[in-house]
Formats: sequence, C-alpha cells, structure tokens
Amino acid sequence: MRAFIVEADGGSRGNPGPAGYGSVVIDAATGETLVEAAEYIGVATNNVAEYKGLVAGLKAAHELDPTASVHVRMDSKLVVEQMSGRWKIKHPDMKPLAAEAARVHPSSQVTYEWIPREKNKHADRLANEAMDAGRRGEQWQPSASTAELDARAARSAAEAPAGPPGDAAAGPPGDAAAGAAKARAALAGSARGGTAAAPAPAGTASAREADARAARNTAAPQVGWAAPADLGAPATFVLLRHGETALTPEKRFSGSGGSDPSLSDVGREQAERAAAALAARGTIQAVVSSPLKRCQETAHTVAARLGLDVRLEDGLRETDFGAWEGLTFGEVRERHPEELNAWLASPKAAPPGGESFAAVSRRVSAARDRLTAAYAGRTVLLVTHVTPIKTLVRLALGAPPESLFRMELSAASVSAVAYYADGNASLRLLNDTSHLR
Repeated sequence: MRAFIVEADGGSRGNPGPAGYGSVVIDAATGETLVEAAEYIGVATNNVAEYKGLVAGLKAAHELDPTASVHVRMDSKLVVEQMSGRWKIKHPDMKPLAAEAARVHPSSQVTYEWIPREKNKHADRLANEAMDAGRRGEQWQPSASTAELDARAARSAAEAPAGPPGDAAAGPPGDAAAGAAKARAALAGSARGGTAAAPAPAGTASAREADARAARNTAAPQVGWAAPADLGAPATFVLLRHGETALTPEKRFSGSGGSDPSLSDVGREQAERAAAALAARGTIQAVVSSPLKRCQETAHTVAARLGLDVRLEDGLRETDFGAWEGLTFGEVRERHPEELNAWLASPKAAPPGGESFAAVSRRVSAARDRLTAAYAGRTVLLVTHVTPIKTLVRLALGAPPESLFRMELSAASVSAVAYYADGNASLRLLNDTSHLR
C-alpha cells in the first residue's frame, strides 16, 4: 500500500479577512513532493481556511491513489483534534467542512498529527502565495510558486552548521544573493527531497533559473498597464432572495404595501437549504435583511446556522406596488391597462398609490452606499427581494432601467456583487439555485 503525507495550512489576514489555503502531498517513502494545491477563497476565518486546505490535500491524495494510507500533518490544533475525534465540533461553520474532509478518503486510512508552525512552512508558504494572488485579483498558479524551494532552503538552513563570522554565503537575513544560492543548491539536488548538491556555477542555466525564482518576491514593482490594481478586498454583497410565500407560485405582486406574508413550508425548506450552502462556504461575516417578514424569516434561518445576528435595513424592502398588491399580471392588465403600460414604458411611472422603479433605485442606491461604507472589505449577506437585487445588479453593470424586466430571479436564489474602493463594481453571480436541487 502506498503511503502519503499531507501537509496543509490556511490563513486569514484579519480573521475574518482575505483568506487562502495551501496543501502538499508527499510520498512518505521518498520524501518527493507529488502535488501542491493552493487557492484564494475570499473573506473567511483562519479555521475555515485551514479546513479547506485539509480537504484539498485529501482530495489530491485520493486522486493519486484511493487505496493509500494518508498521514495528515497540520499546525492547527483545532483541526487535528476535531478530525481525530478528541474534540467536539461545535461551530456551525466547521461541521460541514469536517464532514466533507471525513468523506474524501476512507477514515480508516487517515491519521492526524499536530506539528509546530515552523515544520509546516511548505503549506504555509502556499497559503500565503494564494492570499497574495487574491490581493492582486489573480488565482494562484503552480508555475509561479517558490513554496517548495523556500521550504527546502529553510530546512537546509536549520540543519546546516553556522558559518564562521564574515562568511559571505550566510549573509544578513533576507539577503538576495544568499537566497539565490540556497535556491540553486535546492534545484541542483539529484532528486526532489534528496540531498542538495553544491550551488551551480553562476551563469549556468540552473543558476539563472534559480536566481529568477528567488528574486520574484523582491522584484521592482510593475508600473503602467502591467501593474495590478491594489484596491484592497472589496465589500462583497451576497444577495439572497427570500424563500417562497403563498403568493410566489401564483406570480402575484407582493411588495411592501401589501399583507407582508410569511414563508410557506416550501419557503422555509428553501431557507434551510440556503443556510446549509452558505455555512459550507464559510465566507459570510454579517447578515443584513429587509424588514419585511419573509426576508427576516429567511435571514434568521441563515444567521442561526452561521452564529450571526441580523441587522435590518429599510432600504432593502421591496417596491410598494400600491393598488396592484396581491394581483397577478393578468389581473392588473385587465383592471389598470393604462397605468400598466405607463409603468412598463418608464421607470418614473408608479402603480396607483405605489412606488416607481426610479424611487426604488434611489432608495437602494442609498442603502448600498451605507452598507459598502459600513462593511468595507467584508462579505455580507443581504436578504432582500426581486426589485432591490435586480437594481443592485443593474447598477453594477451600468445597464438601463428596462433591464429589470430581462432578468430571472428565483425564490431563494443567490447572486453576488463586489464593490471596490475606486467605485467600480463586479457582478460575480446571478440567480444561482444549485443549493435547491
């Protein structure tokens, strides 16, 4: 039976904050690195990132050989003790991640060991590379990674005897020449994980490659079009439409001027499914809801799963449809034909006694500005309605008002928009209902 070692780590710059994970699969017999994996996962906690690193490492090992024994080494005491069954898993964000990790590879073939952080440098470096890539708006690329070289150089430095005073090869901490020499020595090793040979002579192909890789982290910053935008983490709004009410399947106008219906049994089930999916992602840091009952019920279902409170925002309430509340489109066409035609033709037209889309847009825009200022750099769940979600999407895209009639938005669907410090917005998801299937 083959034996693998999985080393995994995760980190969050802010806890919660921009987060990433790294994991590496090593052949236990030879010490050879078989797979490296890393990913920027958005805003999350350290523990969520660590669990995601574990899952990624186990998946990589399982793909290599589903019959292999796997020994996991991590510097997260929490993950190691929980996965070993010695500590209970109490936090709702951790339970689905731990369950996923337990399913990836047969548990009878997996053992866990806690190691100090200094012995987990390879996975730690991968996690930091992923977070650095995320900060630049990129995804981690294996070809750009120096994680293995850095880890091997660190091990070599720890095992080698101290040089005499003034030894030029030692150099001061962070010395680029010393780093390049160590990198060349690692690259010149006869086998991955084997004993490193002497540094390659300067000017050889291996020396030039090592110098280039070692210098990546200290290269001069790019300028002009080549420079990545450094706008920090965006405020990300995950937009959840409330679950169904009795009026939803009948496609009746249901705004903020009607009876304020509760969720139906189907709607409550949809809210539970959305809560489970959002908890599994582990990125939501706050929950904000429309004050209407159907949204509050949906929001509290999710918030209870995430261990968060619910903040109400009046700007997220649905359009007041006035005299059309509770009617179907066909009934409105029959009873208010002229008003309906005007409403379809202009965002400034309002249902009798109701609210125009132009007024809704002003209200939603003001709420958006308040929330992006309050939650800068964070990921927030907004539980709201069809018109506010479509309005946020329309404004993010710079689309005309008539685009409101050209979007499908199902009950309990998830959309997402990110707002950056320079005022730009990016639509990341629209009408996702995969969690309901």
